[in-house]
Amino acid sequence: MRIVITGAQGQLGTDLRQVLQGYQLTLLDLPTFDLTHQDCGRVIVEAAPEVVIHAGAHTDVDGAERNPALALAVNAEGTERVARAAALVGARLIYISTDYVFDGRGTRPYVETDPTNPVSAYGESKRAGEQRALACCENTLVVRTAWLYGLHGRNFVKTMLQLASERPCLKVVADQRGCPTFSGDLAGMIGKLLAHPAQGVLHVTNAGNCTWHEFATEIVRLSGRPVPVEAITTADMPRPAKRPAYSVLSADRLHHLGFTMPSWQDGLQRFMKALPAVSSAVS
Repeated sequence: MRIVITGAQGQLGTDLRQVLQGYQLTLLDLPTFDLTHQDCGRVIVEAAPEVVIHAGAHTDVDGAERNPALALAVNAEGTERVARAAALVGARLIYISTDYVFDGRGTRPYVETDPTNPVSAYGESKRAGEQRALACCENTLVVRTAWLYGLHGRNFVKTMLQLASERPCLKVVADQRGCPTFSGDLAGMIGKLLAHPAQGVLHVTNAGNCTWHEFATEIVRLSGRPVPVEAITTADMPRPAKRPAYSVLSADRLHHLGFTMPSWQDGLQRFMKALPAVSSAVS
């Protein structure tokens, strides 16, 4: 199978490359592949893939608030170019999206058909990307995930580990709840979904949910560092972009398709075991 991966050097893209190494891969990312360029779809058409996994994105949530035009150019307009290229060659499109398309006012896990209502420029740009992907390529699967972290690149888990080695106490918000997701598990599930004809929108996260404070507490516990983690509110730590207070995604459709994801605690434990080897290889 011929597969194009955009964002191939990113956190998820790196894991996808490993999971899908048995396939014929075309790997696209900056600087040679720029989603803001009008003709970026040409390289996809030339590769004539059977599947396009569109993981490339502008993921700086606060940066998107300062420059929403750039977020839209990458996440919406760029996604439309990728989707049109996929449709032109008859490829299936798998578009990676986010829990930030929801406003966080819910009180039970969001299902795929719940109305979206982003509260940030980033969330708005990703929702626009979803809409354009589904409109421009009939054979599209939008995979919404949440609170993504992995062995490659910068993320919340690595930040907490770094801060725990530098500070006597950590302060983490306890009034935002979501589903931490190990990118290795997400990549593995995408690999399984290649053999399933699912279309539309699908939520894929590690099982269970927690607050950022609970997540950080478990990270520190697994690290073995005796650092207390203090619970604070979102108001105590103002940021440019508003975050949804509750963005837990339902796994019901995933289960209906016959798939399950490991718990977020299990994913975190495997991440922590694998991190030293990856860090040593990089250094």
